[in-house]
Amino acid sequence: MTGPIKIEMTTEVADALAAGRPVVALESTIITHGMPWPGNRDMALEVEGVIRSEGAVPATIAVIDGRLHAGLDEATITKLAQSTNVMKLSRADFAFALTEGRTGATTVAATMMAAHLAGISVFATGGIGGVHQGAETSFDISADLEELSRTPVIVVSAGAKAILDIPKTLEALETRGVPVVAFGQDAMPAFWSRDSGLKAPLRLDDAASIARFEATRRALGGHGGMLIANPVPVEDEIAASEMKRHIAAALKTANGKGIEGKAVTPFLLGEILTLTGGASLKTNISLVLNNARLAAKIAKALGSELAAGSI
Repeated sequence: MTGPIKIEMTTEVADALAAGRPVVALESTIITHGMPWPGNRDMALEVEGVIRSEGAVPATIAVIDGRLHAGLDEATITKLAQSTNVMKLSRADFAFALTEGRTGATTVAATMMAAHLAGISVFATGGIGGVHQGAETSFDISADLEELSRTPVIVVSAGAKAILDIPKTLEALETRGVPVVAFGQDAMPAFWSRDSGLKAPLRLDDAASIARFEATRRALGGHGGMLIANPVPVEDEIAASEMKRHIAAALKTANGKGIEGKAVTPFLLGEILTLTGGASLKTNISLVLNNARLAAKIAKALGSELAAGSI
């Protein structure tokens, strides 16, 4: 493959980008590696519906048979949700899947790359990757952190995944110059829980403020991404103290089985699903929908801010 990467877009996405209407990128790993069938398909379609209801257009990102897609129709989402042997793509193997004609679901890092190529500035996900517990010996650190430092896309998540070492993840983001903004609270959320016990570096309370912040960063130049840490709704959270016990048990099982690398996160999520009696999945779906709703509002506000040219 030579020359610019061709991105296959749905008519809905292509028309929105051409007209300057708000578009929100969505990852596909949550479909293929995050939830079981058919809940993964139903969740993906519901997330897209939430974004549309807020006046933006969803663009689920995936590589299918070596072709990069920004926006998937319902039939393609359904097929992807039932697929097996789908690659889990990050920066290191994104180009490999394209050149070798493979099908791959995009992680946070690869989705950011694709969104930027497509001209999409806002991306909604569940939780970012980061510094894994025990990284001081395993050196297991997600490529998501490097991507946030280099690619100018706003990532809306429920913080870093709670299975990670969140203090070290925040330190790594600070070192890389990535703004971490808690939405509507001072505490840094921890995926299933609203409060990780840590104070977030920054706080903003509405989409318009986030848009102004991003416009100012663009005016300064040379910026990478921004992480918006959006707490899960109160009614669906699982207390951090409870999750701490489940995560410790899941990590012990993973270590005992020699699980490592890209297999760690999906294995831990599966173990935690069992340990919580399915409650973690309900919370996961809630936070993804919540993030999609906020991302759509940010995309709309950013479009208005940039059109106004106030910075």
